[in-house]
Amino acid sequence: MQVLIVLTSHSELGNTGHKTGFWVEEFAAPYYVLADAGVEVTLASPGGGQPPIDPKSELAEFQTAATTRFKQDEALQKKLANTVKLNEVRADDYDGVFYPGGHGPLWDLATDPSSIALIEAFYQQHKPVAFVCHAPAALVKVKGPDGEPLVKGKEVTGFSDSEEEAVQLTNVVPFLLEDELKKLGGIYSKGKDWHSYALKDGLLITGQNPASSAEVAKILIETLA
Repeated sequence: MQVLIVLTSHSELGNTGHKTGFWVEEFAAPYYVLADAGVEVTLASPGGGQPPIDPKSELAEFQTAATTRFKQDEALQKKLANTVKLNEVRADDYDGVFYPGGHGPLWDLATDPSSIALIEAFYQQHKPVAFVCHAPAALVKVKGPDGEPLVKGKEVTGFSDSEEEAVQLTNVVPFLLEDELKKLGGIYSKGKDWHSYALKDGLLITGQNPASSAEVAKILIETLA
């Protein structure tokens, strides 16, 4: 079984002068859930090569068993440093796709034409598409086979307005994910802030925050099975 993981290439946190990127836990936990289940994983990003890691996600308080394993996994670090360019991958070659979050996707994957076309192709081919935390931002321009927003009328979750407020980035991000998903007609719901909460609506799988990462990957595997 083949799964594609798509990571952000965006490293600037708005005009704050601070860095962003992908959140380590949201990559490491799903990667190991998939790999340990025997899934072959390919990594891609819009720019190819090494995707930027959100420096905050490397702070001591955000470390988990998965991030610790990643830090000791030289083979995976090397693989991560050599992601394939997103415009060079085709949905035909994979059984499903997973998008980790971090704030980066709000800036690049939300509007990236290759990403949009890829998600639409996966969905049209009846293959599951999974997103966690800020990664559902990659869905905001994606259309379903009926030409309507893919999220319209579907149960979805993602990083909540209250969580964005807690990290004090409400006025920095280009849009608030919860609000955007609702605007597009998504049936948005959330669990408690910082607790695991994941939803599946047909082929669309979404998770609310970093704590939801492994759960989203598990649902993806169940859906693939």
